[in-house]
Amino acid sequence: MKMRKIGRSDLLVSEICLGSMTWGSQNTEAEGHAQIDRAKEVGVNFIDTAEMYPVNPVRKETAGDTEEIIGQYFAARGGREDWVIASKIAGPGSINEEGIQASNLEARLDESLKRLKTDYVDLYQFHWPNRGSYAFRQNWHFNPEKQPSKAEIEDNMRGVLEVMGALQKKGKVREFGTSNESAWGMAMWLKLADEMGAPRMQSIQNEYSLMCRLYDTDLAELAVHEDVTLLAYSPLAAGLLTGKYEGGTVVPKGSRMDIIGDLGGRIKSERVWPAERAYVALAAEHGFDPATLAVAWTLTRPFDCMPIIGATSVDQLEKSLDARDVTLSEELLKEIEKLHKLHAMPF
Repeated sequence: MKMRKIGRSDLLVSEICLGSMTWGSQNTEAEGHAQIDRAKEVGVNFIDTAEMYPVNPVRKETAGDTEEIIGQYFAARGGREDWVIASKIAGPGSINEEGIQASNLEARLDESLKRLKTDYVDLYQFHWPNRGSYAFRQNWHFNPEKQPSKAEIEDNMRGVLEVMGALQKKGKVREFGTSNESAWGMAMWLKLADEMGAPRMQSIQNEYSLMCRLYDTDLAELAVHEDVTLLAYSPLAAGLLTGKYEGGTVVPKGSRMDIIGDLGGRIKSERVWPAERAYVALAAEHGFDPATLAVAWTLTRPFDCMPIIGATSVDQLEKSLDARDVTLSEELLKEIEKLHKLHAMPF
């Protein structure tokens, strides 16, 4: 497993990160622990979670259960110091009506630390911006005119950055990152951090896959010049790129599509299934499992990109972990780009 640093930080992590969002809903504690064990065996030392997990669905009464499962793992097995743990504070709505504020940042972090049974989080991320986001298919009707004024946004950021610096000095957080953020938002965080001498955002966790490439332009440029790492979530496009839905004709019992019928809005477009079939067929032509190909492709990007892989079984996890040993040929990469042009923005 290759190791890399996140952003300009000293956090040295496996280039594949283990996601945990189904632990506590689609997975039991034992199954989550088995996934951690298997990931560790192949060299993974990086695990991502959030205060609102598990998902599918998100419920206030279950929020935090995934962090508790991870905490129980370290309580039982030890070895916390061998892992880089990333968690997230929720933006407004869902389980955090206030959103991300200077007044609540430390208290919400403390709750996560308690559940994780640790004194510090290596990477603490903001799950989505207070002002709103174009993530989660909101790009189709995104309207920044409805956001608060720039002065209000900046005032909130400055207050939060001050607390971030305090948390870092206390040793509760090593580094910070964002999630579901835009190029403008990330640029503002970096600019204000430089002005204030506050911690910089080292990473951005946005959706990124063969079927979701919103990151490829402005954010990619920012990432290259500002040394920001993309932690790519849903590299399998919520399971579409595994081929298990067989072009929409099969819905395996207990799968994400079985639980959330439209896969979070991903299958509302008639263009989704032709794109899915094309990528799955291309993988077969080149002798790859489609999940392995999808994850391996994220590791070829011309900017720093680390995929966050998720699974509901160790067998599923293996197919994503296999990407660690894969080299994609130039011919295959060219064919992928041809398919991207044919099936751009399928959801």
